[in-house]
Amino acid sequence: MTNSAWLSASLALLALALSFADAYDPSPLQDICVAVQEPKNACKLVFPFLVFVNGKFCKNPALTTANDFLFSGLQVPRSTANPLGSTVTTVFVDQLPGLNTLGISMVRIDFGIGGLNPPHFHPRGSEILLVLEGTLYAGFVTSNQLNNTFFEKVLRPGDVFVFPFGMIHFQLNVGKTNAVAIAGLSSQNPGVTTVANDLFNAKPPISPVVLAKGFQVDEKLVETLQKKFWYDN
Repeated sequence: MTNSAWLSASLALLALALSFADAYDPSPLQDICVAVQEPKNACKLVFPFLVFVNGKFCKNPALTTANDFLFSGLQVPRSTANPLGSTVTTVFVDQLPGLNTLGISMVRIDFGIGGLNPPHFHPRGSEILLVLEGTLYAGFVTSNQLNNTFFEKVLRPGDVFVFPFGMIHFQLNVGKTNAVAIAGLSSQNPGVTTVANDLFNAKPPISPVVLAKGFQVDEKLVETLQKKFWYDN
């Protein structure tokens, strides 16, 4: 094989490997990349096309201000008057544009008495939770690989608990007062998949036959669950 053929083959293999590589939040290749929705304020740099980073344009650094890195009001309690008795306030890249490419975000979770942040997982991030007020019962379940092991703990103010990447987890207020927690996540946009909503509130609906077999229950029960109102926290 000639040197040029070897180089071409190597580059092709490299491109193939990169195409299959697992990638989550992009690592920053510049000091800042404040997210903008519209390209009119984006930076054109060296090339004639706009810089587009994982769904967000980069704002021209010359137009960036301190406000692009500020989110205010996370100290304000949120209403928990909903079917779950909890409310999640997100500080993701859509709420704080300066998070773009930084691979971090956070949320505030307010719990009424008996409030639940229902079983869910984040498809793009791990979570670390700090309890500020109240008493929470929290836990997560590992995947089939570890036999669906359940880890649970009662958390009080000052306690920190970690939910590993992609694991189904929840928090329930088991105290006699409202509760508040702050959580950090390892993605600028970690996303959330609420298990019950995904399965029983899919549009169009998943066949009851599939869910009945999967949960080993009667199809009538599945149909009843699919008719319920599923609140998106």
